Amino acid sequence: MKRRQRTEILVEGSRELAARMAQAIADRYEVKLVEQPSQGLVMVKVRETAKRSLFYLGEVLVSECKVQVEGSMGIGVVKGHDHELAYQLALIDAAYQAGLQETRAWDQTLLDEEARIAATRSQAFAEIAKTKVDFETMDVD
Repeated sequence: MKRRQRTEILVEGSRELAARMAQAIADRYEVKLVEQPSQGLVMVKVRETAKRSLFYLGEVLVSECKVQVEGSMGIGVVKGHDHELAYQLALIDAAYQAGLQETRAWDQTLLDEEARIAATRSQAFAEIAKTKVDFETMDVD
């Protein structure tokens, strides 16, 4: 599983999942905090559709953290003020970078969480679709 997919699942999914995974690593390995969780600003790059050119829309506040586990660096960046999640993401990333045995079992757990997120989204979209007006079938006098 790629880092981007894993991070999206952990950010959008259950907070307990990220906490549980990070705690499993913190309990078994020495964690070196390279960069304390802190806030920063990141430029948001957007592609303009007509000319296909890139421009910067503005800045977004992020929380970021860096840790080291078993000699491997992990980074966690999350939108908003959430130092705890940034730390957990960094810890999980470091575990994957180090190839720790715990990560082998996590892939299926993450895929299950991704399926749950997709089902929740699908249900929300279905609820919204019920309110959609079909102008083709409306009677207009």
